[in-house]
Amino acid sequence: MQSWPGSAYPLGATYDGSGTNFALFSEAAQRVELCLFDDAGTETRVELFEVDAYVWHAYLPQVQPGQRYGYRVHGEYDPKTGQRSNPNKLLLDPYAKATAGEIDWDQSLFSYTFGDPDSVNDEDSAPHMTLGVVINPFFDWSGDRKLGIPYSETVIYEAHVKGLTELHPAIPEEQRGTYAAVAHPAIIDHLKKLGVTAIELMPVHQFVNDSVLLDKGLSNYWGYNTIGFFAPHNSYSSTGDRGQQVQEFKGMVKSLHAAGIEVILDVVYNHTAEGNHLGPTLSFRGIDNGAYYRLVEDDLRYYMDYTGTGNTLNVRHPHSLQLIMDSLRYWVTEMHVDGFRFDLASALAREFYDVDRLSTFFELVQQDPVVSQVKLIAEPWDVGPGGYQVGNFPPQWTEWNGKYRDTVRDFWRGEPSTLGEFASRFTGSADLYEHSGRRPVASINFVTAHDGFTLRDLVSYNEKHNEANGEDNNDGESHNRSWNCGVEGPTDDARVLGLRARQQRNFIATLLLSQGVPMLLHGDELGRTQLGNNNTYAQDSPLTWIHWDQEDQPLIDFTAAVLRLRKEHPTFRRSRFFDGRPVRRGAGEPLPDIVWLTADAVEMSPEDWDSGLSRSVGLFLNGQGISGRDPRGQRLTDVNFLLYFNAHDEDEQFALPTAEYGEGWDVVIDTAGEAADSQVFTAGGEVNVRARSMVVLRVHQEPETEPDHSVAASLTAQADTTTQAIPIVPTVV
Repeated sequence: MQSWPGSAYPLGATYDGSGTNFALFSEAAQRVELCLFDDAGTETRVELFEVDAYVWHAYLPQVQPGQRYGYRVHGEYDPKTGQRSNPNKLLLDPYAKATAGEIDWDQSLFSYTFGDPDSVNDEDSAPHMTLGVVINPFFDWSGDRKLGIPYSETVIYEAHVKGLTELHPAIPEEQRGTYAAVAHPAIIDHLKKLGVTAIELMPVHQFVNDSVLLDKGLSNYWGYNTIGFFAPHNSYSSTGDRGQQVQEFKGMVKSLHAAGIEVILDVVYNHTAEGNHLGPTLSFRGIDNGAYYRLVEDDLRYYMDYTGTGNTLNVRHPHSLQLIMDSLRYWVTEMHVDGFRFDLASALAREFYDVDRLSTFFELVQQDPVVSQVKLIAEPWDVGPGGYQVGNFPPQWTEWNGKYRDTVRDFWRGEPSTLGEFASRFTGSADLYEHSGRRPVASINFVTAHDGFTLRDLVSYNEKHNEANGEDNNDGESHNRSWNCGVEGPTDDARVLGLRARQQRNFIATLLLSQGVPMLLHGDELGRTQLGNNNTYAQDSPLTWIHWDQEDQPLIDFTAAVLRLRKEHPTFRRSRFFDGRPVRRGAGEPLPDIVWLTADAVEMSPEDWDSGLSRSVGLFLNGQGISGRDPRGQRLTDVNFLLYFNAHDEDEQFALPTAEYGEGWDVVIDTAGEAADSQVFTAGGEVNVRARSMVVLRVHQEPETEPDHSVAASLTAQADTTTQAIPIVPTVV
């Protein structure tokens, strides 16, 4: 095999149209062999003699796209000192742009013999390894452009590539569960009908299926077990794993962009699939264990574990940081993604032992001209001490707001002493974000996510039901802040079904009209159930896939209508926090930008907020109190709105405020489905808000100035008594 010196940069395998440059970092290596595999599995080894700054490299003019490869790193093997080089273990390139095949958990993948962790296993692991693939980097992106949708106009839809598409009848069977399926017109049309502006894909970096799960007949469905930070997961490709997955992924992004939908990736840079000191040697461990992993300082045999997975990436080392930043830039520049959600992001801030918001990783992101310009979303916690950091990330970041989730759940299930907290979360969580100069959009609001109950299960189960996971129902969160509305699980009771339907509408309307950025969990708008399983990480089955033939069409229509209301009215997507100060008007006395009201239409007092039993409140939003300007430079204004929330188990009669707030009001949302949108409520009158329901009124305008009532009409839900039972998906283990 002809070999030229090549270049130390860029790392990985880089095809230039003629041949391929290979470059691998390893400070621990004494020798490095590049291993090439043909279709028959025959291995050809090429020693890399050129080394610059611990990067071993060579250029092979004959190597073309589709070539499979790996590395063998020769060096010291002494776990007690943190050294784990073993040339008998074929290693995946950390910079591989694509991978072929999967590992099969043979004993040869481990550097010790099972049952004797102090032994040394020198079996060759190559026949059982995932291989890197040289890719063709060229793709016709013509017509693709960065959408740059502002956070204030963003609506995120968290989805799983397979779960979203596996059972969709309009998608050809050979494409279901793949990137091509996500780009299918049936999926795109659904997202556009809802009003989604960004799809957040659960992990699509190449990940490993755990042997423990495979032995149980399960699999790592969620994908939080990364082994390749540059490679699209190969089993989500409908066209092949010799680089075709890269082209298919790019095609998906291009199609979504053409539909006006951004692509955000859920990324796992906090750990890898190699696990703890008893895990397999697949890549990083055998290349340079101490550079890539946080080791226990007084016993280098073991790994620091802030992630609950056995290891933590070493963000104190420059080459680990380079790996993360190179990966992020690659997905933005070459794959055209629009942002990232960082799993267990607090682990990336542990430069020492405590979480440090000024850590090197965040400094690198801040100054990077590419990564700093995309959407950056933190899951602001990890499993280590002090890891819960909601509200403490740098100003450039947005965060999954776990406090929003918990508070909204508690409020609508009727927990006492939640009113003040609910008001804070609904208006953008200024207490968490304003102190650092951030805006309401720093809060990624959600009620449900992949981890936990679906929305339908949230209102159908008091307890988790995770028996299908094979862990005796001991896994998953036990404190779900859920309420089954009187019956645990499936029921034919029309009263209970009606209440559950109303509660789902309450959650959706609250989420989509709150200040901040809303995130929907895929299938919540369709009434998807997981039969009470709140930890479906291992359930790649009909239990987790969307059953499109059982969709709740009224709930879909309701969700889409609320999102249209949000899109049409900047009142619900402000770029600044409320300040409660009067807003200048052309005539009459000025009104504040926001007023919280009692049932008697009196402004809430501290005593009202402190009433632990109070579960209802009114809210006035002043359309003249919006800061900012539209794209044409005109000052943003809107009409006035009144919102009434009643989490009591009895109806509440709310008095409407005086005429200075608005002389007449139209109901545009009634989650109980009773108020007619044609009725105009007059100032000083009353509006009845049913038990456990929410009503939104818009100031009345004459038809010639407000001719389209389609939003209001579609937001008026059917009466609860007409709600029918939705077929239940059978449990599949």
